[in-house]
Amino acid sequence: MVATAHTQIDTDTLRVTRWTIPAGETIPMHVHEHDYVVVPLVNATMHVTGCDGHATVSQIEKGHSYCRQAGAEHRVDNHGESTIEFVEVEILHAE
Repeated sequence: MVATAHTQIDTDTLRVTRWTIPAGETIPMHVHEHDYVVVPLVNATMHVTGCDGHATVSQIEKGHSYCRQAGAEHRVDNHGESTIEFVEVEILHAE
């Protein structure tokens, strides 16, 4: 089973996507084109690798949101035994 994205809301100003990363799976390298907020649905450990190859371990905690600016480029790996789930809210800038 691969990582999946289910878009829940997509308007001119925001996009809400629920991500599911099964154990051993990855969200491939990608660039965030918009500022975004992540709302974890589980307690988990994500392994995040930037485009420069630098890897970090990120602990997420259910209900404890965090935000990042547009331009972030990374891959997200689930090295754990449980599924990682979170909601991503992208702040779109209508033109």
